[in-house]
Amino acid sequence: MGLALIFKLGNLPLLQPDEGRNTEVAREMKESGAWLTPTYDGITYLDKPAFFFKTVALSLAAFGNNETAARLPSTLFGLALLAITFAFCRHVFDARCGVMAVTIIATMPLYIVFSRTVIFDMTLAFFVTAAIFAGYLAEESDGKSRRNWYLLGALAAGLATLVKGPVGFLLPGLVLFVIHRVEGRVGVWQRFFAPLNLLIFFGVTLPWFIGLSLQHPDFPHYGLIEESFHRFTTTTFHRTQPFYFYALIILGLFLPWSFILPEAGVAAWKNKKIMTSADRLCVVWAVVVVIFFSLSKSKLPGYILTVTVASGILLARLFQTAMANPNGKAARIIFRSAITFTILCLLVMTTAIVLAPRMGSLAKPLGLPQATAEDLGHHFFIPIILLAGFAALGLLARSRRDAGLCFVIFAVFPPLLFGLNLNAIETVFNYKSARPLAQKIQALPPETKLAFLECFPNGLPFYLNRTATLFTKDGRELTSSSNYILYRLKNDPAWPANLVAVTNFDHWIAARSNQVYLVAREKDRPKLEAIQGVQPADIQPFTPQYLGVLLKVP
Repeated sequence: MGLALIFKLGNLPLLQPDEGRNTEVAREMKESGAWLTPTYDGITYLDKPAFFFKTVALSLAAFGNNETAARLPSTLFGLALLAITFAFCRHVFDARCGVMAVTIIATMPLYIVFSRTVIFDMTLAFFVTAAIFAGYLAEESDGKSRRNWYLLGALAAGLATLVKGPVGFLLPGLVLFVIHRVEGRVGVWQRFFAPLNLLIFFGVTLPWFIGLSLQHPDFPHYGLIEESFHRFTTTTFHRTQPFYFYALIILGLFLPWSFILPEAGVAAWKNKKIMTSADRLCVVWAVVVVIFFSLSKSKLPGYILTVTVASGILLARLFQTAMANPNGKAARIIFRSAITFTILCLLVMTTAIVLAPRMGSLAKPLGLPQATAEDLGHHFFIPIILLAGFAALGLLARSRRDAGLCFVIFAVFPPLLFGLNLNAIETVFNYKSARPLAQKIQALPPETKLAFLECFPNGLPFYLNRTATLFTKDGRELTSSSNYILYRLKNDPAWPANLVAVTNFDHWIAARSNQVYLVAREKDRPKLEAIQGVQPADIQPFTPQYLGVLLKVP
């Protein structure tokens, strides 16, 4: 399973904006050695704590500046998440349940994506899951064992907070609060907030918070109010989605296991009184996390990553029951899901056959150049064959009434579909990454400055191993990258050195004392041609979006 996650980990380029930004922050942290205050393009970046960037920086230091090293921390935390899930299942159920649970989790597309992406969510999911497991097991234990579980939970919650702020302790705290109320336990919160637990939690989080606040006095307001409270309660971050957003995410990114979840969820609710306490924990966990983030004004798929753990354990329990009793209700639920799986495979296969020669006409809706969309259609042959094969296997499993075969089919389908279609995925990633752009820029001498004119291709500074000067009106090119930078520009008239008002562009270019490589959008070609000494032939087109020119010292 670990080998499957690491398989061709660095083949895909860093996706914009998140992977390009996060990897560059880590590279700068590695180069500067400044572990407390992250920077992005040399500018203070306080949107997220430094813990995750530190892990990526250490990986880059150990294995070099490349995509594999950048993604490795997420992969390792993903594997660690499977390990603690197996240990929990073995403790409260049995080893067979643990094996089935981690297999289900590891083959959910949402898990596969975030365990191979340079982003915070998998690291956060590991520590939040550890805190929930520890908090639950503490109340299942007595004496010294209970105290140790609580201390471990406090440590995990503290580290989760260092990954992504207050959500690191709010999420496990909310899940544990609800499950303990459901279980009718008394005196939990006196034990939960015991002085030693608080000492561990604040011992982990306060040195970082106080140290950063001393360096940047505006951080407490920004971090707690702007980045946390306003992200949850307002649409400022432009990530508003409908209330049912996460139902769609579960349906699409938990495939094919999501075919089982609706009916299995109804059955679990009806039988909640005869479920074990650990089963009820997983039900509460999934429901609480989905409702919590559904109420938020800011929604992204990775926010509910820990639901893969809760639902994975519940589905493993369902399959265990179905395999033990092929004529029972659990088995019937699984067999009906096999029919749904078969029908969907046939529908998607038919759609792919129809769309393959027509992908060019879908370029605009997909947000891709026509050539890229057409190239994508050329990669449909393999998924069409796979879908046909899995449709036949789904029918076979249903006709044989074999829950074990259903389990194997569901487990093999997502990683096989992903692994055999990396070329198609790379076609899209190449358009949405700065790597192809960087490959077209000749190696720049160390003294050559990199500059962007009212654009910021995330990831290009990482690939070119240098920060850049950005000519901008108000910093909006960095909006998806750092809201703190915009917050700082509004409240501090002194701009960071790497940001230059676009109104000063002509003066800055004329006064340059170093060679400059300038990147701009195609629409700004006239501005490049107007620079003294630049001939039209000097301007190098990179992609349909970007072009560049080397400006020698006047």
